Amino acid sequence: MNPVNNPFTPGAGTPPPELAGRETVLQDADNAIKRTLNNKIAKSQIMLGLRGVGKTVLLNKIYQIAEDLGTFAAIFEASSSQTLPETMTQPLYRLLLKLDRSRKTENDIKRVFGLLGQFARLFKVKIGEFEVGIDPGILTGDLALDLGDLFVLIGEAAKSRHTAVIILIDEVQYLEEDDLAALILAMHRISQKQLPILLFGAGLPQLAKLAGDAKSYAERLFDYITIDKLDNISSALALERPVLRENVKFEPEAVGKIIEETEGYPYFIQLWGSLVWDIAKASPITINDVVRATEKSVAMLDSGFFRIRYERLTERQQDYAKAMARAGKLPVSSAEVAEIMGITVRQAAPIRDEVMKKGMAYSPGRGLISFSVPKFEDYLRRNFIKV
Repeated sequence: MNPVNNPFTPGAGTPPPELAGRETVLQDADNAIKRTLNNKIAKSQIMLGLRGVGKTVLLNKIYQIAEDLGTFAAIFEASSSQTLPETMTQPLYRLLLKLDRSRKTENDIKRVFGLLGQFARLFKVKIGEFEVGIDPGILTGDLALDLGDLFVLIGEAAKSRHTAVIILIDEVQYLEEDDLAALILAMHRISQKQLPILLFGAGLPQLAKLAGDAKSYAERLFDYITIDKLDNISSALALERPVLRENVKFEPEAVGKIIEETEGYPYFIQLWGSLVWDIAKASPITINDVVRATEKSVAMLDSGFFRIRYERLTERQQDYAKAMARAGKLPVSSAEVAEIMGITVRQAAPIRDEVMKKGMAYSPGRGLISFSVPKFEDYLRRNFIKV
């Protein structure tokens, strides 16, 4: 088994060799972009899912679809350390440059450049020197209003060129509530004016509630798409097709064992597949190869993927996470976690909120909490909880 030919690609946002089980999501995105190009109404889309299910991979794939269809796309990642204007100004500037490829700026594009320059100055965005064009001087300093004005001018410029603008944002749950509300309001104005701008976002499951809290009409403005772990058939395809292209096969029992260990989570499938390839001596890959790969995979996850996330938590947040793991099967009630910690629900509530804001947990239902990182409870039980 030549390691140079290993087809698997474990990594953050790295496209897998076989994007199995996501055909419907990609087709829906393709249809929405095409409708927008044809001056028909299409809803923006928000993908929701746990860590490791491939949301970033899908967002990048949609970006490529948008470019292949001839639209103008900007992709960026929200961050808890940056405001929305800081995050999106540079990508929007690059998008405008693509809209103005001839460098013979017409007045509408000059106005958009000018508005973007004023936007950057008002919200104290450090983006270096760039040509600002005509400064229309109409912004107010209120992000909820000004972002909408900016989007409207961009949408009108795209419409006059018979094209569309596609904005893609990863990790949307990290936006502050006011920034998220401003983004939703801007897309609402675009929808009302029927301008050719679509938003594709991705975030953790709590994003739907955060968007609803920010603007009550968010649930009608976006299609929310749940990105879950793969079913057994798609998991098997994700494993078998890449190795077949290298003239290698799995024993059926080996495929079943990997699916059992990974529970169908795409990132874990790539990790197990990569390690079992390196371990196996020859085709077919056996269940014994998978057993050895499992030991190595768990050790790697514990020392890297899980440990890094655990160490981002403060000591009291770590205690809360360990109490969740001690509770048994997840999701668990917040009251039970507080009881395990020996504190009141009121005392536990701010810690719970902190863990959720760190992106480590979410609430799948009223009064319930679960980890947003698959199998994180197993890591805690292996390393911190004595049986």
